[in-house]
Amino acid sequence: MEIPKIFESEYRFCEILWENEPVSSSELVRLCNEQLEWKKSTTYTVIRRLSERGMLKSENAVVTSLVSKEEILSAESAEVVEKNFSGSLPSFIAAFTRKKPLTRKEIDEIQQIIDTYKE
Repeated sequence: MEIPKIFESEYRFCEILWENEPVSSSELVRLCNEQLEWKKSTTYTVIRRLSERGMLKSENAVVTSLVSKEEILSAESAEVVEKNFSGSLPSFIAAFTRKKPLTRKEIDEIQQIIDTYKE
């Protein structure tokens, strides 16, 4: 399944959902009002839109995600690499590390990922 594009406000909504799911829609309204200062109608509109796009389900007034945070982040990252670096992960890493040097721990973690793919 292709992960649909998610907008910043939808992502912030999803973070609340992921932290609290399964969650009643009324509780989600309360949390969104508290954390995002959204009105009830805004929360219900986002629930409907994300449900139509297959990102969550709302059954019997209980909302649960169908897409994980990791799936969203992976899709967004892949889009950035594709759009800005012609799909080249090495070019992305080179650009990223020009502004922020990697720590020894980060280098080790990246090396572990590379080693996993070599096997």
